Parts: sequence; structure tokens; C-alpha cells
Amino acid sequence: MKVKEIESITDHRPFKIPEESWKYYQEWNLAIFMHWRISLDDLRALVPEVFEIDMFDGSPWISLVAFDMNNIGIKNIPKVPHISDFHELNIRTYVKYQGKPGVYFLSMEGSKRSSCRVLKAFSKLPYRYSNINRNTFSYHSKNPAQQDHYSVTYRVGDSLEYKSKLDCWLTERYALFNPSKKGVFEYNIHHLPWPMKEIQIKDLEVNYQGFPKLSEQPELVHYSPGVKVITWKKKKHSL
Repeated sequence: MKVKEIESITDHRPFKIPEESWKYYQEWNLAIFMHWRISLDDLRALVPEVFEIDMFDGSPWISLVAFDMNNIGIKNIPKVPHISDFHELNIRTYVKYQGKPGVYFLSMEGSKRSSCRVLKAFSKLPYRYSNINRNTFSYHSKNPAQQDHYSVTYRVGDSLEYKSKLDCWLTERYALFNPSKKGVFEYNIHHLPWPMKEIQIKDLEVNYQGFPKLSEQPELVHYSPGVKVITWKKKKHSL
């Protein structure tokens, strides 16, 4: 599907897309979602006070998403192959800023040092390099500095015909927020609803020093073949 068609389908969004033209394109492919319910006190210690913790039926959540980042590029400018494709793993939670729902990233890891440097400089998002390897049915990440570790083997099943309200709440997010010393950066994104498939987790090891909750078995898992994504220039909110 072409970008113009994607841009025209917006009924699934909780708020309108920006009026100005989008700036960047990327694809998030072969995504493994894992989700944990977390106590409000534990999460509040990890999230800046400027953000309201978003909750589903009274509970906040934290998620780990491992996927392939592909074809990153600026609109009407050829992509740079060496930095445009890499594996990514992020840990995120769900917040509101000025009443708008979105994502706050607690950690972001990429499999290429050059990609992490460039994206961190341009986006101001907390990218760091990790040694990531994946094949058809496994995904392994280890951070050489912090010794954080994620390893999973899995099998993908049939397409998921029904998505619950919680499934959509956790995955259909169209803004992300990142704090800075002088304000908050807002990034608006758009894609079609995530197509979902069943996933069976075979073996799982998660050890993140700053996120002990992730060492437990996830309460909910998702798998998606991926989505094509357009994003807008970051918007700065002064404090």
C-alpha cells in the first residue's frame, strides 16, 4: 500500500493527524510485543513527573518490543542503506501529556552503532547500541555496557481475527513523548492498525537491571508482521 493510501485511513486513531506534511518514513517489521502490568508506584519512579501515567482499567503497563527497523528515510531524499535497516528493542510505557495519549520510552537499543548515533542526535531519543541477533524463530540481545539481556525463541501462528480493547490500547499508539532539559518533545506518527498473529513463546530470558518486573513471565504477548510508518517533525513544548 502506498503512503497516500495509508495517510487517508485514519478512523482507528484516537486523534487527528497533523495538518502539515509528514517528514519521515520507516517500517517496523516482525515485531514481538511483551506486556507486563506494573504497580503505579514502581512506574512513577521511572517516568518524569511532567507526564501523567496512562492506565487501562486502573492499571499501568510496561512493554518490551523487539522488531526490525527498515527503510528509514527523509521524505523525497534517498535513504542511507547502512543506517536505514537494523534490529531494535525498546522498553516503553504509556503516558499522557496535556491530555494526549502516547508512549514514553524507558530504553531503546539498536544493533548498529552508526544508526544509534545518528538517530540519537536527530531525534533526541535514548538510543544505545546492543549486540542483537535474530533468525526466523529467535531474537537475542545483549548490551555490552550494562549487561542487559533478552533472549526468546518462539513460533508464529495464525492471524488474530479479534483484538481486545486492551490489545488495541497497548499497540495502537500514535504519539510519543521525550523530555529534555528545556521542555518536552512530541513526535506524531501514523500507520494502519497493527496486523496481529498468534505467537507461542518457547524459551524466554529477560534480565534488565533497571526493570526487574521484566524478569517475570509477560501477562500478554503479540506478534505482528509489521507496519509502514510516517512521522512528523518533532514538536517542542516549553516547560
